[in-house]
Amino acid sequence: MLTFKFLPCFSLFFLFTSLISLGIALPLSTDSRWIVDENGHRVKLACVNWGSHLQPMTAEGLDKQPLDFISKKIASMGFNCVRFTWPTYLMTNQSLANLTVRQSFQSFGDKLNQSLSGIAAKNPNIIDLPLVEAFKAVIGNLQDNNVMVILDNHLTVPGWCCGWTDGNGFFGDEYFPPDLWVEGLSRMATLSKDFSNVVGMSLRNELRGPKQNEAVWYREMPRGAETIHAINPNILVIFSGFNYDKSLAFLNKKWLNLSFTGKLVFEVHHYGFTDGQQWVNNNPNKICAEAINEMKRDTLFLLDKGYPLIMSEFGVDQRGNNVNDNRYINCYLATLAELDMDWCLWTLYGSYYYREGAVGLEEFYGLLTWNWGGIRNESYLKRIQAIQLPFRGPGLSESNNTYKVIFHPLTGLCVKSSNKYLKLSPCKETDKWSFVSGKIFSNKKCIQATDEGKPAKLGRSCGVEDESNWETISDSKMQLSTNIITRNTTVCMDIDSNNTIVTNRCKCFSEESSCDPESQWFKFVDANRALN
Repeated sequence: MLTFKFLPCFSLFFLFTSLISLGIALPLSTDSRWIVDENGHRVKLACVNWGSHLQPMTAEGLDKQPLDFISKKIASMGFNCVRFTWPTYLMTNQSLANLTVRQSFQSFGDKLNQSLSGIAAKNPNIIDLPLVEAFKAVIGNLQDNNVMVILDNHLTVPGWCCGWTDGNGFFGDEYFPPDLWVEGLSRMATLSKDFSNVVGMSLRNELRGPKQNEAVWYREMPRGAETIHAINPNILVIFSGFNYDKSLAFLNKKWLNLSFTGKLVFEVHHYGFTDGQQWVNNNPNKICAEAINEMKRDTLFLLDKGYPLIMSEFGVDQRGNNVNDNRYINCYLATLAELDMDWCLWTLYGSYYYREGAVGLEEFYGLLTWNWGGIRNESYLKRIQAIQLPFRGPGLSESNNTYKVIFHPLTGLCVKSSNKYLKLSPCKETDKWSFVSGKIFSNKKCIQATDEGKPAKLGRSCGVEDESNWETISDSKMQLSTNIITRNTTVCMDIDSNNTIVTNRCKCFSEESSCDPESQWFKFVDANRALN
């Protein structure tokens, strides 16, 4: 538990009221596959990535908006956590870390003068702080706004991540000497003790490169974990795997040897481009099934073993014209909902100070607009917000009775009865459903098809072989089909332009890659949370 005996009264009051506002009794720990608070209640980490790992080593966006504005924006969007990235050199290279923010930006000549002027105007209290103190100021302001923080060791040398042979990829690479890495973790763990909202540290972002091997991983990763835990035993320790944080499959053969329990968490990354152009070049039902099955072999098995797994990077081009991304995100939102995983969205950034030689580059994966003042894509944010709250887990309700939510990943909404018909509504307002022997029930009524192109309805006539008998079909197992007996026609649950549940001809059963079945994708999600 948090102890306060060394804290002055002001700090004691702040920490106490901060925890009350969060509704979370820190510190966090693990209970099987769940992350829980001090009272054993599920805490779902719904995070967004924000970083200080690029060359200026200053949290992005401070030239565009005041720090407190950004922190409040994060909280107002429903995120309870930030995955805050940092380079090892911030902690170990004193010639860099002792620079002030002003000096860091001036080291680029006149390239970043506009950003420097912006920080001086928007955040004058930060401009002359040493880089480490500026880093701490961001964590502290997030704490003021009741936002938890995971500190992510993103790479060693500040810059854009990640290249296969960039020297930052694996232990023994040019810029990745293990002892220096441990020193950086040690100093960051010490820093973390000053902030109650730092709830975890990840050991290293996206291990990669030709030097990857299991023996070194088993030697060095536990060493880093033990270093962190010895200094700050309150925080979670997060392990990453091979090939850009895609695979931890080797843990099926040999487990970790650690001195501590209750703090071990794993992470995984996945984007549309992780699979190349497979989402464009293949039938979406097929590639969704293949991608998730591969992920089960590589990482999702850890949930079954009873360990939390965070999807610590995922995201899409929010301009909406990337077909590969659009198909991928529907599949992965369904999976994140079904498994009720903790996650960290890539990314908050609206733009960068300096990335890969470009000044002021816009980030189209970013939630915020270029000037960090507005939301880039409101509909996308609403879909993300649908999975921010936990669906199930310890302490979410007084009853252990579970029910099902019918989640529609294309909209981020859930199926709810509306008189005798059905509509999509916010998931916190959903009905409690069951799916038993082909029948989808709520309040002793079942969902029935009426005709092709017509609204589905709720009724009490639920025969063995009629239009109320549903099955999950296609490779994705997300299309719900039934037969219109009078027409001898198979139809699938779908939505119309008003988000009313209808039934239409089932889409995308051939090998063609040009069709899009996502309006017909529905995912049953187990839940035990109390409903509004």
